[in-house]
Amino acid sequence: METEDRRILIIDDEPSICAGCRMTLADNGYVSDACSTGRSGLKALLSGRYQLVLLDMKLPDMDGMDILQKVKDSGIDLCVIVMTGYASVKNAVDAMKLGTFDYLSKPFSDDELLNAVALAVENRRFKEAHMAVRRQPATRRDFGNIIGENPRILQIFDDIRKVAPTDTTVLLCGESGTGKELFARELYAHSHRSDRPFMAVDCSTFSSSLLESELFGHTKGAFTGAVQDKEGIFSAAGNGTLFLDEVANLNMDIQAKLLRALETHEFKPVGASRLKKADVRFIAATNRDLKTMVREGRFREDLFYRLNVFPIIIPPLRERRDDIPRLLYHFLRQTCRQTGKRVDGFSDESLEILVNDDWPGNVRQLKNVVARLVIIADSPVLECQHLSDHWEAGPEPVRDEVPDSLDALKAAKQNLLDVQFGEIEKAFLKKALSEAGGNITRAARRVGMQRSNFSTLMKKHGLNSAAGPSSDRI
Repeated sequence: METEDRRILIIDDEPSICAGCRMTLADNGYVSDACSTGRSGLKALLSGRYQLVLLDMKLPDMDGMDILQKVKDSGIDLCVIVMTGYASVKNAVDAMKLGTFDYLSKPFSDDELLNAVALAVENRRFKEAHMAVRRQPATRRDFGNIIGENPRILQIFDDIRKVAPTDTTVLLCGESGTGKELFARELYAHSHRSDRPFMAVDCSTFSSSLLESELFGHTKGAFTGAVQDKEGIFSAAGNGTLFLDEVANLNMDIQAKLLRALETHEFKPVGASRLKKADVRFIAATNRDLKTMVREGRFREDLFYRLNVFPIIIPPLRERRDDIPRLLYHFLRQTCRQTGKRVDGFSDESLEILVNDDWPGNVRQLKNVVARLVIIADSPVLECQHLSDHWEAGPEPVRDEVPDSLDALKAAKQNLLDVQFGEIEKAFLKKALSEAGGNITRAARRVGMQRSNFSTLMKKHGLNSAAGPSSDRI
């Protein structure tokens, strides 16, 4: 939380109360000022510089209720915590009617003070985020990074508007390439943590032992090679948002430790003897059926329910075909800007072919296909010939090879994919590796793929990093 969001005014005629509160608040990162009279306190509040006030109800020159009423009449949005040594139900009810958030009876402990302040600050931020969402127009313009007008996508936008301002854990479910990280970033952008870090971790990238160190950090000497303490991603997230991609790849040991972190916001670095705290908002994603994995004993049931608080199902591209033309032209314009080429669009025939494809790699595959088509294009309009030469269509079949059933048609299409597109895919991998000097991680990043998916394609085509001049390094 930024300093301005933590500015607090203390109004109390007891110097010891003011000094004690200011010291406790300062030790916990809050900025505070103090006034010893009601009039000076009211003047400070009406300046609009404060978001929260700790207000004594019995002051030498003004009654606390009068201050509350004047602040309310001024229209200033202020969170109020009342402090008094004269606690009574009537005082509490009257103060609450004037918008008081909480009520502290003197004497109160440091923990009571800090808990009340933390809840008040969080409540204020939630209200601000909620009002911001309500002020947004009922369109998808505030989701500029995601292209889609399909009803299922619009419903996801509505779900994000509802859940983003809270700290609820969200589970994004969808096939590989559907853009789960994009949706996670939209959740983050619409949350009250948008000014804090966003940390993304691909759980399939690291080995189990390395992943634990990456997530939770380690102490010096915790294992061979641990020459100094290392901060984990949980700490680095710093009150921000942690996105755990492909969470189904976590082993059972890491699952148990993640469950503890989700439930208590506590974690233990590898080799450490003490727990650490992390106020992190969790977003997880998976392209696998976690319910099936739970039944098979490969995923903890308690962790599944802890992650599945607010599930969002992202549809595959084949189930939102009406969005394919928008996506095609979006990526066409994007690639033209990047390459400096001018390609105006697609012919009706080529557009029909692209819209009717099943797109097993979803939006990621579509983006890469458009990039390749623009690169090889030699005319302002992409025709069917461009697709047949450089995508997945093969030579036009002769008459006696025309399929006579749906199963035969599917088999013919799969054969074309294996034979024609397979060679293009292999050449694509070789080129990426060559340009990245044989470094798999760099090659995957250059072409916009996850390293795990790039490695899977390499294995499919029997390639290794020798396709480039040097070996891969992480």
